[in-house]
Amino acid sequence: MLHSQTVLRTRPVSAGYLRAFEAVARHLNFRAAAEEMALTQSAVSRQIQALEDEVGVGLFLRHTRAVELTSAGAQLLQAVNGALPRIDSAVRQIRQSAGRKTVSVTTFASFASMWLIPRLEQFQRDNPEIDIRIDATDASLDLEVADVDLALRYGPAATMPPRAIRLFGEQLTPVASPWLLKSAPPIRKPADLAQFALIEAGDAHRSHLEWLTWRRWLDEQQLTRLQPRRWLYFNYAYQMVQAALTGQGVVLARLPMVAESLANGDLIEPLPKLRMESPMAYWLIQGPRSTHRPEIQAFCDWLLGQGKATRQATGEVPDPDTVDAID
Repeated sequence: MLHSQTVLRTRPVSAGYLRAFEAVARHLNFRAAAEEMALTQSAVSRQIQALEDEVGVGLFLRHTRAVELTSAGAQLLQAVNGALPRIDSAVRQIRQSAGRKTVSVTTFASFASMWLIPRLEQFQRDNPEIDIRIDATDASLDLEVADVDLALRYGPAATMPPRAIRLFGEQLTPVASPWLLKSAPPIRKPADLAQFALIEAGDAHRSHLEWLTWRRWLDEQQLTRLQPRRWLYFNYAYQMVQAALTGQGVVLARLPMVAESLANGDLIEPLPKLRMESPMAYWLIQGPRSTHRPEIQAFCDWLLGQGKATRQATGEVPDPDTVDAID
């Protein structure tokens, strides 16, 4: 079907048309789409025709017994598949939280699992009237447009926006489970690590996180040729620490992420004097539309308090509470 450029419209298309389009594109069948939407087949067909008139090009190739997306239809489907689920999710959350105070937080999965979630019960206990929604994804969301109040980010100071607040910095240190250390030769010096499996991120050598690797730490100890008993690779920091907790090897851990496990004895730091400084830090960023809501301020104050406790637990010096510039 060809449409003249003179019939192209500038107004937004109807959301109902897009629902019909998505159903037909998914089923590649007008009848099945109509049954799903509880409409007649002719009603769905009219909606698709109206949408094509609005867009200005054909979206489907209609064969005798089949329907096929055009290239324009495939392009539109990609956008619709991304937009409609987000709209549906937002509506569900609005319905569930109508009249309630809600704080939405985006952060990366390992930080959510290892630092935020274990501490969250305290905030919920002290603030039962505030709902918390956590979006744990490694993809950074744009707070200018995303429906998110706060972001907890990880990176060097140079990559952070001016309004970012530093929660704490980072050191890297070897850690292992106590029973692994009891059942193996003692680790008194870096060279003793050759008797163990070493755990690290499988993709760190190919990314901007190369400083997280054992090789970097070993190079600082003048052990450029050391090889462990074996290597064990994982995608995420929380997987690496979980492997260490179960005695599968020694992990070069991010100290803030394992501070509590060290404090309660679930992990042991055999070489505490050989911590390696990291250029990375953990940051709190507030969305531009959330500055005046009291529930947001309450959660930010709590996060800042938790950040201070983490700095104290890791012995971070200098502390941003006592100096003007720390990076």
